[in-house]
Amino acid sequence: MPVKLKNVIETVAKEKNIPEEVVEKALKDGILVAVKKELKLKEGVKVIFDKEKDELKVLVRKKVTPFVSDPNKEISLQEAKQYDENVDYGKFVDVPLSLEDLSRIALKVVRDVVQSKIAKVERDILYREFKELEGRIVTGTVRRFEGSDIIVDLGRIEAILPAEEQIPKEKYSIGDRIRALILKVVKENSYPVKEKGKIKRFIKISEGPLVILSRTHPNMLRKLLEIEVPEIQEGEIEIKDVAREPGERAKVSVYSKDKNIDPVGVVVGFKGSRIQTISNELSGEKIDVIEWSEDPARYVIRAISPARAKKYRLLPREKRIEIAVPKDELSLAIGKNGINAKLAHKLTGWHIDILSEEDFEKVQKLPTK
Repeated sequence: MPVKLKNVIETVAKEKNIPEEVVEKALKDGILVAVKKELKLKEGVKVIFDKEKDELKVLVRKKVTPFVSDPNKEISLQEAKQYDENVDYGKFVDVPLSLEDLSRIALKVVRDVVQSKIAKVERDILYREFKELEGRIVTGTVRRFEGSDIIVDLGRIEAILPAEEQIPKEKYSIGDRIRALILKVVKENSYPVKEKGKIKRFIKISEGPLVILSRTHPNMLRKLLEIEVPEIQEGEIEIKDVAREPGERAKVSVYSKDKNIDPVGVVVGFKGSRIQTISNELSGEKIDVIEWSEDPARYVIRAISPARAKKYRLLPREKRIEIAVPKDELSLAIGKNGINAKLAHKLTGWHIDILSEEDFEKVQKLPTK
């Protein structure tokens, strides 16, 4: 009986979650290569799979000759007539490979193809599938640690949360659930981590494609806001800018065209419920929500909150602004280790000089260049 392959194809396709046609082609190609290698032939081999009958045949083209020196390429007239009564010396005949040889080769190929060709197809499918999820938040399980990097099981694939993309104060154990942003998906199983334009190191995982996660990227906070605040998803409120010092503090600017909507109040939620949920997800990261303005001075002044600006001077050519705050609010405006001023700069894109009211007046009296 001819070799049966239908069940093998169906089983492999189901296990690997790839189309049966892909498995069928991979197996046929693999058997063709294996038979040529086994018989030391460069051509003259056909692989035929009858899907309806579930039959696999391999035909080897042989030349009819009175003296058979290479049975893989030649055949006697008497034997050739079993396959074609009209054949004669010097002609060619297609001879089916013996069932024993075909079964042995087919079984070996099934194993090899599943490990190589089908594995490659599976990687390509996974790459396309996860590439579409780039920029979204996923949930996985901490599987193991590779140095300071965390390997996260996402179900069908393992992803990596590099040390550079982890919130510094967070600690995880194997089995912990973790939410993170899919930062990047690459086909290559090696990705360079750059610092100041230079490659700092490469991150790798045993199997590709490489899915790189992040909990520190500004878009992690942006996506959490979209999930938590329906009005953002529905387009009633727009997130303009996000700036973060991961795990410590963040600033988000929001805007609504509808003058009847208070975008800050809606995003913060009743008694801060919405923003607190997101803060908890980010290990207590304090999140300031401010209303965006196309007026740069107003925007920057809002960005340095909770400090109150009393006066300001805008220097558009330098994209710089000098702001005066009450002396007792100077440290509040600058923030611990300068974090408030740094985030306001990252959020607005403006260079901000924060001064006490007294110093501001002194600076204004200085002669301009």
